[in-house]
Amino acid sequence: MKKQLLFSCLILLLGTTVFSQAIQFEKYVLPNGLKVILHEDHSAPVVAVTALYHVGSKNEDTARTGFAHFFEHLLFEGSENIKRGEFDKYVTNAGGALNANTTQDRTFYFELLPSNQVELGLWLESERMMHAKIEQIGVNTQREVVKEEKRQRMDNRPYGSFLNEVLKRAFKVHPYKWSPIGSMEHLNAAKLEEFIQFYKTYYVPNNCVLSIAGDFDKAALKEKIAAYFGSIPKGTLPINRPSIKEPALGGEVRDIIYDNVQLPGVFQAYRAPKQGGEEYYAFNVLSTILSGGESSRMTKTLVDKKQLAAFAGSSPFFNEDEGLFITLALANMGVKPEVLEQGIDSIVNEVKMNLVGEREFQKVKNQITTELVSSKATMAGIAESLANNEVYFGDANLINTELEKYNKVTREDVLNVARKYLNKDNRVVLYYLPKPKSSSK
Repeated sequence: MKKQLLFSCLILLLGTTVFSQAIQFEKYVLPNGLKVILHEDHSAPVVAVTALYHVGSKNEDTARTGFAHFFEHLLFEGSENIKRGEFDKYVTNAGGALNANTTQDRTFYFELLPSNQVELGLWLESERMMHAKIEQIGVNTQREVVKEEKRQRMDNRPYGSFLNEVLKRAFKVHPYKWSPIGSMEHLNAAKLEEFIQFYKTYYVPNNCVLSIAGDFDKAALKEKIAAYFGSIPKGTLPINRPSIKEPALGGEVRDIIYDNVQLPGVFQAYRAPKQGGEEYYAFNVLSTILSGGESSRMTKTLVDKKQLAAFAGSSPFFNEDEGLFITLALANMGVKPEVLEQGIDSIVNEVKMNLVGEREFQKVKNQITTELVSSKATMAGIAESLANNEVYFGDANLINTELEKYNKVTREDVLNVARKYLNKDNRVVLYYLPKPKSSSK
């Protein structure tokens, strides 16, 4: 116990020390609307070149869902100056790595490179923005890639469909009611012209943040950025920014999903506020109390003490417009889902009835400090945080002030959000049960 207390104190000290040294960056905007954020850091000979496009699944046509995620794949196909299949090779041959991801609100691309290859990253991202080839052969290829991804991650993975099942019950009118993977039927039905139109609408400089962190000379880099991106025309097509306000859930929604699983699962999703604001930070603290590590309440009670669950946890699922707070647990052999749900509810009710203890609260604050420090320990993490904060909050400097917001969260704040949102008439509850043997194949 003394060692644990000492470790917590050291982490707290580490967090204070690191965050007292603000991350310096410069932000500016090119005439075509491209936002640029630069963090110059010579601590290691590496650089992260990232491009965040403010387009996710919520921007899609209701009859063409899955476009944003599809483009995450399609835009590695090549460009007017990059042959099909060679986008990745440029980076790996330079000793780097690259990837991308899509959410409801954004699509994010990044290259991690040796610092003497930063110009390569600029060229690749400028090609993606200006000269991407949207051709039928690439569309056909990536359709199959996305279908295979869906099979692996959702259709053939136990409980893999839970997010889709939750979203379509938690949201009735907002585009958050579908997940980024979207509909394979919609992708199959789409014509090449529709993909081209999507590209021309969203993959434009005035819908992007170029965030670069690492070992470079800022003055020289700014000249190169102007050379690679300055001539790209500003987008002129209207960008769909949904202003739909999702009404209250209006009562508990319950359902049973029969899946190829061996153990029953209980998934609860409470409607929650959008990201940002005091409640957002209080929710993150609450989630850490419930499931932040082996000593958290859900793990200690449901997994260790009562042995009702093989796994138990919670997660804030916040978006730009609307959010969810998800709790979940997978039952141990022989445990009925009703019993497991009662166990989850008892833990949730405890955080609604009583203030968390001072000692536990401080432990959780230390955990959050550690996580924030870790997320800023790499150039990739810094570049992504700067871009996210600029797009979602209009404040890239949140990278330096976020810890203060968490430190301002009180035990009373946690109690208040629990009481306000974690109520049965504000949630979706799904039981995942094994398929009857007669229907299993």
